[in-house]
Amino acid sequence: MYKSYQLTTVFTSATFGRMGKNYDPVEIEKFESIAQEWWQEDGRFKPLHQINPLRVSYIAETTALQGISLLDVGCGGGILSEALARKGADVTGIDRSPKALNIARLHAQKSQLDITYEETDAATWAQSHQESYDVITCLEVLEHVPDVVATVQECASMLKSGGYFFFATLNRTPKAWVAAILGAEYILGWLPKGTHRYDAFIRPSEMVHALRQSQLDVQNMSGMSYRLLQQDFVLSDDLSINYLGVAIKP
Repeated sequence: MYKSYQLTTVFTSATFGRMGKNYDPVEIEKFESIAQEWWQEDGRFKPLHQINPLRVSYIAETTALQGISLLDVGCGGGILSEALARKGADVTGIDRSPKALNIARLHAQKSQLDITYEETDAATWAQSHQESYDVITCLEVLEHVPDVVATVQECASMLKSGGYFFFATLNRTPKAWVAAILGAEYILGWLPKGTHRYDAFIRPSEMVHALRQSQLDVQNMSGMSYRLLQQDFVLSDDLSINYLGVAIKP
């Protein structure tokens, strides 16, 4: 199941050289503007709703979720947080979008789920939550932060020894540009134009470097491939568009 990856690419300043706070207000504003659509399964977040069953099964098949402490970094409106809470995890979700968090809190209350949501970022939360979590998820988030290495390091610092870090992001390839930007934003209209920046996509070798810099051991990386007829996502060996993975803290 597990694959090893050699580091063959050096990080570029375009990807990881942005300075300042480790969250981008412009990126947050993009999601603030469509926050009311988080739970509309045919709305702007349709791809997340379609991909969520695969993400949840991947996590649940890797580690037991019942009773564990779990931090969902960049939780948005709570799509992943709620699914993991239903599996028995004690979930805390953090995000910098107050509108998204309000949606998340209201939906969790309606769903009768006990989830803690906080308006903060990984760097701030890490200051008071060192080695606090069994599992940390950071899915479809890293391509939106200014400093990927720092974010992974912040997450790693909050993991307990033996804890799991789950990540998912977009590969920086022409194929990913066609699918995630041209297709999803301009042709299908699934996402607002400008949601993604191609230079912020992350090659798997760069992801491996960030994990190693954070003293996390890569366990697996798998592609997430879309099946048009079934309108769902499945795991695959094709990492050329988007990929999902897990690393462990020794």
